[in-house]
Amino acid sequence: QVQLVESGGGLVQAGGSLRLSCAASGTQYSINSMNWYRQAPGKAHELVATITSGGRTNYADSVKGRFTISRDNTKNTVYLQMNSLKPEDTAVYYCNLRVVAGFSYWGQGTQVTVSS
Repeated sequence: QVQLVESGGGLVQAGGSLRLSCAASGTQYSINSMNWYRQAPGKAHELVATITSGGRTNYADSVKGRFTISRDNTKNTVYLQMNSLKPEDTAVYYCNLRVVAGFSYWGQGTQVTVSS
């Protein structure tokens, strides 16, 4: 059974930083990509950042230059370093794992709140 365990959310002032972590376990398939999504109240689910098995990254325009996604393949862990946080970054952040067999798995979500 695949498990994604997220940590690192919290309350921070605007301009501050947070680092999210997501540890994956239990997958029998090769990983295609690991991703971070977020959902703010009343807004659509948004893809924030992606990192492929080959290390290629991609970011939403709203976070480019402020967020950095990285992964530790030895630990099957993905990180999201969030700097220069803005109140509009407030959301529940979800870790997502896609495997080459086509399955997609989700973490439980972690709340990030940025105060102005």
